[in-house]
Amino acid sequence: MMQISKMPKKYSALEILQYIVLISLLLYFGKTLFIPLSFSLLISFILYPVCKWMEKNGISKTLAIFLCLSIIVLLAGALLYLLFLQIQEFANEWELFRLKLLEALNKISLFISQRFEISAAEQQLFFKNSVDNSGTQLFSMLQSMAYSFSEIFFFLLIIPVFSALILFHRHILVNVLYQIFPSEKRKIIYEILIETIHAYYNFIKGMLVVYLIVGVLNSIGLAIIGVPHPFVFGFIASILTFIPYIGIMISALLPIAVSWITFNSIWYPLAVILVFAVVQILEAYIIFPFAVGSRLKINTLVIIIMITAGGILWGAAGMILFIPFVSILKLIADRSERLKTLSVLLGDGEIKKPQE
Repeated sequence: MMQISKMPKKYSALEILQYIVLISLLLYFGKTLFIPLSFSLLISFILYPVCKWMEKNGISKTLAIFLCLSIIVLLAGALLYLLFLQIQEFANEWELFRLKLLEALNKISLFISQRFEISAAEQQLFFKNSVDNSGTQLFSMLQSMAYSFSEIFFFLLIIPVFSALILFHRHILVNVLYQIFPSEKRKIIYEILIETIHAYYNFIKGMLVVYLIVGVLNSIGLAIIGVPHPFVFGFIASILTFIPYIGIMISALLPIAVSWITFNSIWYPLAVILVFAVVQILEAYIIFPFAVGSRLKINTLVIIIMITAGGILWGAAGMILFIPFVSILKLIADRSERLKTLSVLLGDGEIKKPQE
């Protein structure tokens, strides 16, 4: 009798859907743990080659980890310092900005009175009622902001600790992986780990390219409008986009205030907002997928889907972290017969033709 060769079992569509739902629920409800742990893994993979080089040159493991993390902390401190400078500069311009804002509000009120025949007293009463009715919503928003800031503070404290422990116990963690899987899979696991480190390295290089392009586009847009010091404002805004949402908003405040004070017209601040908004849209849906996806060998459609899914599940952190996750998933799929379809789906279309 002919022996039928065992074909690798393929997952059905229902099984794939069940796994997606299960993993999504796990990621959503466990995000308080998984977000800092993921950032720590990212930092550990980036710092591993440097730590290894230091250890080969006679530096102890503990000191090497401390020096590497000190560099990361200094870079983060420099980023926060830039943010503080932006806030300080805006505070120095606040009085003039406040006067311009009051003047603009008076003009808007006068326009409404003339155009729609609504008196200033009626407008004030409307705003007063709106503020009174929104008191509960304001309290809820303040609670949400307080929770967000406390969460960020917790992440800033715990991420360096996780990173240091992962680097220090890396041999134990790798041995655990070896113990989980069969012995014949050790070579594949080792290859995946090495390529994961390279993938994260390429991810960081892609992010640097993104910040450079965004800085150039910001600067060109501000220069066209005529804002003073466009390259300074443009590149500071580019660097601060590393802090999702908050960074771009704070970095936009100073050029908005400067343009309003300089040109004495509300159209210039609106033009600044438009420039930053357009560049942010280009960065999220064109520049980032193209610059990062081409380095990770992942197609642009998947990158955009993962950015959206990351935003839904983990917010701004997910928009950053889910891209490296996909690169690791592709590395695993490339080496598994059962996941070849997923490998093709995630890939950039570069399929090697069989030799004739």
